Amino acid sequence: MANTEKRASGGHNGVRIRYAVVGLGHIAQVAVLPAFEHAKQTSELTALVSDDPQKLKELGDRYAVDKRYSYDEYEQMLKSGEVDAVYIALPNDMHKEYAVKAAQSGVHVLCEKPMAVTVEEGKAMIEAAQLHNVKLMIAYRLHFEQTNMTVASLVHDGAIGEPRLFNSTFTMQVKEGNIRTQAERGGGPLFDIGIYCINAARYIFGAEPIEVQALMAKGPDPRFEEIEESVGAVMRFPNQCIATFACSFGTQAVSTYRVLGTEGDINVEPAYEYVDELKYTLTRKDKPAEEKKTPKSDQFAPELNHFSECIILNKEPRPSGHEGLADMAVIEALMESAEKGESVAVKKLRGKGQASKPDKELIERLPGVKKPDLVNAESGSK
Repeated sequence: MANTEKRASGGHNGVRIRYAVVGLGHIAQVAVLPAFEHAKQTSELTALVSDDPQKLKELGDRYAVDKRYSYDEYEQMLKSGEVDAVYIALPNDMHKEYAVKAAQSGVHVLCEKPMAVTVEEGKAMIEAAQLHNVKLMIAYRLHFEQTNMTVASLVHDGAIGEPRLFNSTFTMQVKEGNIRTQAERGGGPLFDIGIYCINAARYIFGAEPIEVQALMAKGPDPRFEEIEESVGAVMRFPNQCIATFACSFGTQAVSTYRVLGTEGDINVEPAYEYVDELKYTLTRKDKPAEEKKTPKSDQFAPELNHFSECIILNKEPRPSGHEGLADMAVIEALMESAEKGESVAVKKLRGKGQASKPDKELIERLPGVKKPDLVNAESGSK
């Protein structure tokens, strides 16, 4: 923390937070690394961490990053004073270990979602950040995206009356052998894409689910030997609100949700993508439908900008670790429900802090990025 305070002591203008990107897989290469160009006023790509020498060489050269480390050298890098923050883009089961080590070294943590694979791991990440006085943010890119945050604000402002129902579908065809198919790495559609449906329902209703029920299914396809192919879920919220969603690794790609209220509805499709334009259609009684599109935009640079500003100005980031933990509590309840074959209450989270709901204040529109050439990485979907 000390070196960050020293760098930030001159105020906001001219101060840039130095980042190490940890893990150089598909999401890091197509979205995180290119995002630093749009976030260069607040954020600086300073170091890369990977066990793949070719990735370190080619990506280091491409982005002019000369500080390159293996995973075994991670703690050495954290203690070097060269970085103020890490962007963790590792497999789900590695998030907690690498986040806690960073916090223990006084380095701030921006971590991909899901924040971990269990509630207990998520709590450990939050506790480490609090103990060592560092910032922890979970990379919910849609909290900064225009279509999703506009829809949430429309619902909260009563554009469709009282919201009652939320229904979402998020599906894709996963590639055989992809890390998402490995149970021990935190694989499966619920952790990977179902979390978007859960998070959207929570920010649309502005509340936490009380009770959930889930069903899981899979066929003989060898891709699903370790994980479920599909998950269907129902979540009961306060104020008579019900959310349903289905996510799958075995169907054509679909990304949509619909919110129904007492006086109208909003359909969002595509809803969760970062490589295409997003769109919503608002339908109200006795009024023509209103359609709004958001062109393809960089959804990752706004995360960097926000997190860097929170570090510099000593503000709590949104979404914080508590937002990630709230989704983990829902996922654990859904998994328990599927195992027991009955509805399960979502455990209330106790301790300091709570999830804060996103709103239009977080929106930052930046131009889309061109997909770069990949180095020993590929998309997880067909």
